[in-house]
Amino acid sequence: MHARLDFFGNPLAAKVLRHVNSAGEAVSDSGLPAATQELVKIRASQINGCGFCTDMHTKDAAAAGETSLRLHLVAAWREATVFTEAERAALELAEQGTRIADTAGGVTDEAWANAAEHYDEDQLVALISLIAVINTYNRINVINRQPAGGYRPGRFG
Repeated sequence: MHARLDFFGNPLAAKVLRHVNSAGEAVSDSGLPAATQELVKIRASQINGCGFCTDMHTKDAAAAGETSLRLHLVAAWREATVFTEAERAALELAEQGTRIADTAGGVTDEAWANAAEHYDEDQLVALISLIAVINTYNRINVINRQPAGGYRPGRFG
């Protein structure tokens, strides 16, 4: 599989990605736990079928010390006992925020209330923003058919 175009080498794409990256950096620097951020990025990427982002974020999470058990169970987080209640709330919000077209009301009040029990307002802003940013990256990579498997941890920062 080959990418449709060299998105990462295109000057216009570089301008666009600079802005998306800036939003991503604001989230990274927030009070939202780093492990939660990676779990959310992995789950949204799985839902969207973005192999490039799934590859990247599982490898970055592993390099940061995440266990292989938890990484293997992200897709089955509801049945897995290895995630905290806060992580589960973030994963639910990520799923509903990624699948907004699947229900007429988008994210349910129950999912929002559950997330609000575990995260303060700034963390909720970071979580919403993270879900939006990773969905943006997923769409860029899926549309461009960016191949997966060759990512090296830390490649983008």
